[in-house]
Amino acid sequence: MGGASAEGQTQSRWQLLSVASEEPLTVARVARRLGVARQGVQRVANDLVREELAWFAPNPDHRGSPLLTLTPTGQDTLRRITTRASAIHRALTADIATPDIVATRGLLHRLIDEVHRYEDDDHRPTEDGSSA
Repeated sequence: MGGASAEGQTQSRWQLLSVASEEPLTVARVARRLGVARQGVQRVANDLVREELAWFAPNPDHRGSPLLTLTPTGQDTLRRITTRASAIHRALTADIATPDIVATRGLLHRLIDEVHRYEDDDHRPTEDGSSA
């Protein structure tokens, strides 16, 4: 069983717990940091608040945008998920040489950068099938 699921959480909740553990942030800032839609983050944040893993603290800079903050229970849950995931990652990579992992990580980062560059350059096909 995976790290997050073993603790009754999803990957999305784990990501949100992790980002919110760094510093209290508005839902909009969390969404920007994760590169996802604010509405999805809001839904997951509301779930975490309902389960008392997080709470919305007042934001002195903007009354309408409270700061998502982990509760002690949320911090404990995140710690358990991270510990379990680290053990899984060590087991999965035990037979892979460190230079291979480093090279693969570098290649994945380059691929992600290329995807972002492609999306930023607006390479969507036009009606005739050519790139814009």
